[in-house]
Amino acid sequence: MFDRLSQAKPKQMMSGAKKIRAMVVDDEPVARSNLRVLLQREAGVELVGECGSGKEALEEIRKKKPELVFLDVQMPEWDGFDVLERLGGDVPAALVFVTAYDEYALKAFEAGALDYLLKPFTNARFEKTLARAKERIALGQSSTSQVERLAIKSAAEMVFVKISDIDWVEAADYYVCLHVGARTHMLRRSMSDVEKEWQGRGFCRIHRSAIVNLERVRGLENASDGGADVVLKDGTKLPLSRRYRRALQERMSAGGMRTEKKQNSSDGQEQAT
Repeated sequence: MFDRLSQAKPKQMMSGAKKIRAMVVDDEPVARSNLRVLLQREAGVELVGECGSGKEALEEIRKKKPELVFLDVQMPEWDGFDVLERLGGDVPAALVFVTAYDEYALKAFEAGALDYLLKPFTNARFEKTLARAKERIALGQSSTSQVERLAIKSAAEMVFVKISDIDWVEAADYYVCLHVGARTHMLRRSMSDVEKEWQGRGFCRIHRSAIVNLERVRGLENASDGGADVVLKDGTKLPLSRRYRRALQERMSAGGMRTEKKQNSSDGQEQAT
């Protein structure tokens, strides 16, 4: 993959410049070693960790918070897309997928990767990728801030869902169900993670088991039990908890949305789940 790298000296960097924290994730020791040598040539890069599995990578990325991660696509148990799905808001600023199969290239970009390296790659290709990563990190950009789609992997397929197309989110044990029109997708994230990460994207928590896209809300109406329901534009009715009601109404008012039926100030207790 590379020539005489072991004899090459690290490239010079400006004194006092902050180093980029990098991590390598690959189940093949030789592949990790190759990337390690390439990165060690860069005086402006600090290799903060190497991982041989997806599970280990998830823990180490969250713990060490690297800015640049080279992530292998094919690994036992959890592959690169599994790791990406579980990272959620912890995705590093610059994510580079590494793969031996070019069929994953398009999926890598769709999933929000900065770039991909097709094994075996040349030194020149690596340098080009690293230059792009340095530029993104220097500009303070991140993968998650630009990605508008989620990569969701199931046993049968890999699908990409636009966050703006999601109608509402439902809690499902350690997962969440994304309701997108007539389809439902399982995402390996918790409700608290989704609420935190999407709060600036027009989503609002209305219940401990439901988050809605405010663009899909038609209004509120009284429920038969004395509480209130959130009515979506497709007619779906979801229970509104008292603890989330004020925040929802404030955001609806700020967005110019209307309330279909005025609620009484003496609503009943929160509906049990």
